[in-house]
Amino acid sequence: MRTIGILGGMSPASTALYYDTLCALTRQRVGPRHAPDLLIRSLDFAVVEALQGAGDWAGAGALLNAEARALVAGGAELLVLATNTMHKVAGPMMAGVGVPLVHIADATAAAITARGLARPGLMATRFTMEQDFYLDRLRAAGLAPLVPGAEDRAQTHRIIYDELCAGRVTEAGRRAFEAIAGRLAHAGADSLILGCTEVGLLLDDDNVPVPVFDTARLHCAAALDRALP
Repeated sequence: MRTIGILGGMSPASTALYYDTLCALTRQRVGPRHAPDLLIRSLDFAVVEALQGAGDWAGAGALLNAEARALVAGGAELLVLATNTMHKVAGPMMAGVGVPLVHIADATAAAITARGLARPGLMATRFTMEQDFYLDRLRAAGLAPLVPGAEDRAQTHRIIYDELCAGRVTEAGRRAFEAIAGRLAHAGADSLILGCTEVGLLLDDDNVPVPVFDTARLHCAAALDRALP
């Protein structure tokens, strides 16, 4: 197995999910006593959040580039960035790194198109829902993504940052997310992208009226596809 380098901590909840998911998938695919070959670099999310809030994406890209290089120096043979939002700086992050990046939007788009679906709703941070770096990647794969209205985007972003990224899972947050997902389905979404790696803490196929695509789990599966011989 090739060594997977995970650049995480954005937030710690999603990094823990990546570790658990990759371990479970490896047991399923290879055998019950097997585990993935991983290197994990977990950053201080408060530092990353401050760069996001200041709009200092150049600084964020430089930070992630240094950390990606450190993972490769430690032996990583392919990289995953355990966050959707920070794929905004995937290009600067990978400059001169020299190993492949498994892109989370590509893994998600491939899973949606494989199911014959084309109009996914997207629930994520405001950066991911409102900027082109992620939506354009989905459109390039032939999808026509829908995003929530302005009030729903603001509420989604707030719950992600104030609750999920702080390790808080509340019933009020779950009900709010269920309502937003329902409105997207009513607006014509034929599926739902859990477009922040923490959204799966609140939503799944049991409480969403359309098929759900959990980006964190799909990303892990795609990374393991690349890592296994």
